[in-house]
Amino acid sequence: MNSTPIKHSQRGMALLVSLVFLLLLTLIGLSSMQSATLQEKMTSSVMLRNQSFQVAEAALRIGESAVQVETYSLPVCTTTIQCAPPPESATVNAAGRSSSGVLWVAAAGGFYGVQNIGTTLAAVNVPSNTSATLYRITAVAVVGNNQRSVVESIYAKY
Repeated sequence: MNSTPIKHSQRGMALLVSLVFLLLLTLIGLSSMQSATLQEKMTSSVMLRNQSFQVAEAALRIGESAVQVETYSLPVCTTTIQCAPPPESATVNAAGRSSSGVLWVAAAGGFYGVQNIGTTLAAVNVPSNTSATLYRITAVAVVGNNQRSVVESIYAKY
């Protein structure tokens, strides 16, 4: 009983098994790299979106501060197009007057526009028969190539 034929039939099988395991480990490593790259892109997108929102909020607060000034005045909008939220907020990229009549002002890395949408009777905690002028303040910020945030507030000035 010679054990030599058994050794010869087993030769090379360990190499084949180790190559298969190496191939599997390579595939798992490539998959992990693709997943890490995708997660990095998603994180970057979320970060840019948050920055865009914060810049728009800062521009909105600057616009509200401008309206608070005692001498601030703006003519009341007279048409539906002038009183509607400005449609160019989806495309504005520079300060200046728009087609809807809103004057976009550069502030805090973004832009804000103000519309006088009329007067109303005052709300609670204000003396009766006091009217308030309502201003719509729209702020826009663009960060990166395509992260645009638009925020609005209605400011009542007594």
